[in-house]
Amino acid sequence: MKTSETNLSQTLVCVKQVKQEAVEEWDEEMPLPGDIIEGIAASDGCTVDNVEDKLFVPTKGKSEVRSLLGRINKRNADAFVWLKVRRGDQIVNLRVCIVQEKRFLHRNFSFRAVSNDKHVAVLDDLDFDQCTELQERSRRAVNVVSRRFSQEAIKYDWRRKVATYLPDHRSTVVNSILFMPLPCEHDIDSITIRTMAWFSAAVSSGTPIVFVNIQTEQIVSLEKCNSTKIPTQIVHGIRLWFLPGTAEIPIELIPEPTENRFGIDVKRTEEGFMCLYAVTKGSAADRAGLGRLFENANKTGHEVVISRLEGKSVMPTMVSSNGLIHCCDHGDIRDTLVGAIDQLETIRLHIMSWPMTTMITQPVGVASLRPPM
Repeated sequence: MKTSETNLSQTLVCVKQVKQEAVEEWDEEMPLPGDIIEGIAASDGCTVDNVEDKLFVPTKGKSEVRSLLGRINKRNADAFVWLKVRRGDQIVNLRVCIVQEKRFLHRNFSFRAVSNDKHVAVLDDLDFDQCTELQERSRRAVNVVSRRFSQEAIKYDWRRKVATYLPDHRSTVVNSILFMPLPCEHDIDSITIRTMAWFSAAVSSGTPIVFVNIQTEQIVSLEKCNSTKIPTQIVHGIRLWFLPGTAEIPIELIPEPTENRFGIDVKRTEEGFMCLYAVTKGSAADRAGLGRLFENANKTGHEVVISRLEGKSVMPTMVSSNGLIHCCDHGDIRDTLVGAIDQLETIRLHIMSWPMTTMITQPVGVASLRPPM
């Protein structure tokens, strides 16, 4: 039907809007705001090339469309239908999927795009001018999207990239620590202040961490009742994301047959980080370059902080509601080192690098956290 033949005062059943708000995901094969529904046909295996005009049942209003969709939905297992819609001077056949929404005691039927579950049409009875205005908005939206370059999928060697650009292929580079609210803290600002005090204290004491982001996090407390865990309370904490300096440097400590120690002594900082406080001359640690690195750090007031041991993170992970910092057990680190030296096995650790730290080694697998200079 041409525009010139349309009675402008006539009420038409139209797609008033779609629930898919991401305009960039719209395309002309979807029902769009402004589409005037002129007929509906059961799918019955028809394609866009062979669906015949005589199969379409004319529609005159929103209630009639919903009723027809409901009847087709009862007898069609696949719930697909064809729509004959008018867009401007064009008639377009669209294949859509029937959806039903229960509101109070009634079931309202509508349809959605086959390719997108969120693209559900909201129907209404509108006059011709209202439909035309909606069609123009849809046309502009689709044209904006169509002016973009088309997308293509490219292969990426994930295995090689992970092995090359992460310090350890089993671990991520970014770290986080969650701060739970203390009993006396009833607002986010109080927890944030504590979080940033911890971060500032760590950096001031010589720990090479770099701020990434801070966010609120909802924590649900669970209570066990009759073998079922029931949510009892929701609180908000603060999660701080940080990077281990500008790089994590992998170090291998290789013992000699006569050695009974790797030659490092480890202590924990007040903020929960593990760092070196002594390196024995001539030891496996000294041969790996940790002695020189430790001396340089002492001169500049920096700490030599261990981020991972045998690929496992030794970073602090949480501050509980009693104010205690949850961090790696010092005894576990000692047992790991003793167990390896007893078997004369090589042990691998990662050191957090300051921006001006000289790379004492250039092994494959250094994760650089800044662009090339």
